[in-house]
Parts: sequence; structure tokens; C-alpha cells
Amino acid sequence: MPAATALRRLLPKPPLWVKPPLWVAMYHSITDTADDPYRVTVSPVRFARQLHWMADRGLRGVSVRELLAATAEGRARGLVGLTFDDGYADFVDSALPLLRRHGFTATVYVLPGRLGGENGWDTAGPRKSLLTEDGILRIAGAGMEIGSHGLTHVPLTEADDAALAAETGRSRELLEEMTGGPVDGFCYPYGQVDARVIRAVRKAGYRYACAIDPGPYTGAYALPRVHIGEDDTPWRLAAKRVLHPLRRRHPADLTPAPYGPAVVGAP
Repeated sequence: MPAATALRRLLPKPPLWVKPPLWVAMYHSITDTADDPYRVTVSPVRFARQLHWMADRGLRGVSVRELLAATAEGRARGLVGLTFDDGYADFVDSALPLLRRHGFTATVYVLPGRLGGENGWDTAGPRKSLLTEDGILRIAGAGMEIGSHGLTHVPLTEADDAALAAETGRSRELLEEMTGGPVDGFCYPYGQVDARVIRAVRKAGYRYACAIDPGPYTGAYALPRVHIGEDDTPWRLAAKRVLHPLRRRHPADLTPAPYGPAVVGAP
């Protein structure tokens, strides 16, 4: 009996009102994992195996934009949201070829205030190069969604109003100028989110935002995600997919905001 099937039989059945779950995987860097104190790195070999695991089960990796659009239209079955935080330069050479081999897409959350820089916020970890403008354009040209991770990767719940407006609104403006297309998605640095930060993201014109484990804020502006790391073998992936889905509380909760003037009311 497959491990995932056995695991499902051990779990209580969800009530009838629970909608089919979304599953959004959170990656960061795809490169050598020899020095990885923050557990943000997956080796290319492991990443390739994880993508094969998805493909072998009839799953298809897509951007969050595509996942939410498919959910709104009732055709999200078999789709897995793939996200990459921090905008590491290794995405171009390590992740992109493997994604394209499978016909997968993904969302890459980048830092327009640190173009071509390094991950200076990870004080105990190795220095990793961040995407340049050219790298971002290559990724967008390959069909990946570009989203904002803020300007400089700061905890937004601690930022003053001016800094919060810049990290959300200015970062979106810069990315849209750079790519020539809409930037719909935002990703909260460190996963830190509260009602004030959500209001700023909505005001900046984003249609959705990703968090990690936002609890009561769960919805289109605080989508939970599952961390995927180097230790995630097929068994662990199956367990995470069963045990950590995003359960929809109401169909409107996960509907992206419409294009047009931003709604600035309470989240």
C-alpha cells in the first residue's frame, strides 16, 4: 500500500464543507547544501527528485497566480503552487532548467532594492548572490511569475509607515517598470504578517500575498505555505501534502482581488 494512502486512512475524514485543499510549496535557494544553518537550501539533485515525485503522481507545479486563477474556476485539481523566496541568483541555472524540463512554472519573489547584492540578512549563513535585473527578466521571459519580497528583506511588522509603504508599494512599482507587466503577488519577509501589513499590501495593489503560517489571517492576502527542504524525501513530501494542506474556510477567502483600484479596508 502506498505510504500516502496508508497515512490518509489514519486521519479523520474532513467535514463535508471543507473544500479541496491548495498546496503551496516554499523553496528558497537551489544549490550546494554544505553550509545551510537556516535550512533554506535544496541541492539540485534533491530538487530534481522532488519534481519527479510530483510529475510521477500526476501533479503539475504552477505559479501562485495560476493556482489561484484555477481555483477560482474549479480546475485546481492536481496543481501544486511552487514559490521561491529571496530571489537567489542560483534559480536561473539550477531551478529553471529543471522546471522547464517538466513543463512546470513557479513564482519567484525578488528584492528590487538588492539587485545583484547578497543575502545580508542571514548573518550566520553563507553569502549567496541575489538576482540581477537581467536574471529577473530571463526568469519572466521563461514564463515564471515575478512577485515582490519587499525592497530589502526587513520584518514588516516592525517597520514604520514610510518604510512599510516603500517595501510594499515602491517594490511593486520598480518590478513593474522592470518587467513591463503586472506584479500581482507579494511575499512577507520572514513570514511576518499582521492586519496593518496586510492593509499596506492591499493598498499597494497586490492581488494576493504569501505567508508561512498566518493563522487567523489566512486568506488571499496571507496564503499558508509548506516549507520544502533538503531532507524532504518522497515519504516526507507525501506526509506534508496530506497533513499540511490549506483548508478553505469560505470560497471568497482565496479569491484574488480584482484588477483596478485597491481595496484599503480591513483585511
